[in-house]
Amino acid sequence: MRIFCLKPKTPSFSVNSNSSPSSTSSSSKSTTPSIRKATTRIEAAEALIQKWNSETSDYAKVTSIFYNDRNEAIQYIHHVNQLQRAMHSLLELEPSSPKLIHAQNLMQIAMKRLQKEFYQILTMNQACLDAESFSVGSSRTSFCSFDGGTPEEDDIRAAEDCISEVERISSDAVDDLRIIAECMVKNGYGKECIRVYTTVRKSIVDEGIYKLNVEERSFSKMNKMDWEVLEMKINSWLEAVKISVRTLFAGERNLCDRIFASNSIKEACFAEISKDGAILLLRFPEVVAKTKKSKPEKIFRLLDMYATITVLLPEIESIFSFNSTAVVKSQAYNSQHRLIECVRNLLLEFESTILKDSSKSAANFGGVHSLTEETMQYLITLADYSNVLSEIFFDIPPLSKSPLPESYLYSPESSNNTPEMETGFSVRIAWLILVLLCKIDSKSKQCKNVSLSYLFLANNLRHVVEKVRQSNLQYVLGDDWLLNHMEKVKKLIEKYERVAWGEVFSSLPENPTAAMTVAKASKVFMKIKLEFEKAYRNQSSFVLPESEFREEIKASLARKIIPIYRELYTHQIMAGTVSEMKEYFVFTPEDVEKYLGNLFYDGRA
Repeated sequence: MRIFCLKPKTPSFSVNSNSSPSSTSSSSKSTTPSIRKATTRIEAAEALIQKWNSETSDYAKVTSIFYNDRNEAIQYIHHVNQLQRAMHSLLELEPSSPKLIHAQNLMQIAMKRLQKEFYQILTMNQACLDAESFSVGSSRTSFCSFDGGTPEEDDIRAAEDCISEVERISSDAVDDLRIIAECMVKNGYGKECIRVYTTVRKSIVDEGIYKLNVEERSFSKMNKMDWEVLEMKINSWLEAVKISVRTLFAGERNLCDRIFASNSIKEACFAEISKDGAILLLRFPEVVAKTKKSKPEKIFRLLDMYATITVLLPEIESIFSFNSTAVVKSQAYNSQHRLIECVRNLLLEFESTILKDSSKSAANFGGVHSLTEETMQYLITLADYSNVLSEIFFDIPPLSKSPLPESYLYSPESSNNTPEMETGFSVRIAWLILVLLCKIDSKSKQCKNVSLSYLFLANNLRHVVEKVRQSNLQYVLGDDWLLNHMEKVKKLIEKYERVAWGEVFSSLPENPTAAMTVAKASKVFMKIKLEFEKAYRNQSSFVLPESEFREEIKASLARKIIPIYRELYTHQIMAGTVSEMKEYFVFTPEDVEKYLGNLFYDGRA
């Protein structure tokens, strides 16, 4: 807390009505009680006004009335107001009286003194007239802070004393400013009072804005910044705008309300003090949105700024409710609108990036494509902003027609498991995934055979489904979307198995325990051996890096092949035909299981 060093108090001069005659007292005696009363008021006011006249008193030059003796300061204000009443009486009853001119001179001296007092109180009490002290909802503990853990009782008492002292000084200073302002405005010196107030407080606001690292930057300079630098500026702004709106501007508005009684003066002062800084602050998102930075993460910083402005907007509308500050609200709306446009455009650009992707996958690669991984990571992060994006896409109608293959089209159906309302954002996310899947479908043509293309498609779709299920995307897309695409994964796996291992499945007898002649059994085992070797030879060069998907495929194959083959093999051993067809008994059930277990490795595992 700032400590104020004040001059030692000196004994106040007493107001003596029997002091040396003034020019007023030497004039002709009033002829009416009203004039005599006016004369008495002028004389009483003159004694105190001249005491604190800096032009004639060295003591008055270095001392403040309000710091020296606040009771005497209140008396000073009272006499100034009485002087004004006396002037009105003389103007009505004796407009040519020299007393009137003398009273006007006294009033000018008094107003000059009060203007000085007003300035001194404003400047000397900046520590306790800070915006935080007057911002709505500011915490008492914000005045004094302590490092470390929980303070001891002595520290708590010290903190309470500190807070109470600052609040007491703050309250007294505001009361003094209000009294002076009321007196100056009442007596026709409102302009002078407003000029002093706005000069001092505007410098404080401007300094506060500058300390929050908010400064005027042209579009051209912002556009030339490296993304890392611009992102730092954005992060700094996100903190600065909250502090500025909730503390700086709210505090200034509250301070104006407490000091000035006239709404027009409050408006004039607050507009002069805060308008420039607020416009500068709220223009920043609009300038950032116009920059041509194409980093994918730009959209997330834009969403952060949009969310921040949207949350603060009710407070901005309340604080800047005057007609003269409507331009501040307009700037907030403009920045918000510009951010909406930019976010929508960036998602269109992202869609275009997916469609234009030309990266190739290896011919024997059945893993998750890098495009799938990058796209899903991007969409997962977007889903964390689902509330914000739902607002941004609220008035965007769902896509009515699609240039994509009909087999991939899917719209979430309304049910108890789907989102309460199909938002424009949920449709947009479903659309982007659809674009991704169609792109992956086109990339599957790069695979060297059909079976591998099905593995590739199944693995990538499975990755998409898992990422949706493990993130906020599940709430954006709904359970129906998940169930639909999980079913598609199963169908793709079934297509792979049918293309790659269908002949093996067909070679297995429907009834493995049925009685067979040696010739028929030999033929069955020879067929199984040939088809299994062929399928294994074709599939053994394929790679599935994702262990979970790899084991899932192998387990599915094992369930369809091994039980039937084991039953057939065991039955033939029991039938005693093994010795007669050793050349066809190449694979035991364990051998088949081992071969299947070795599938889809890249040799480095």
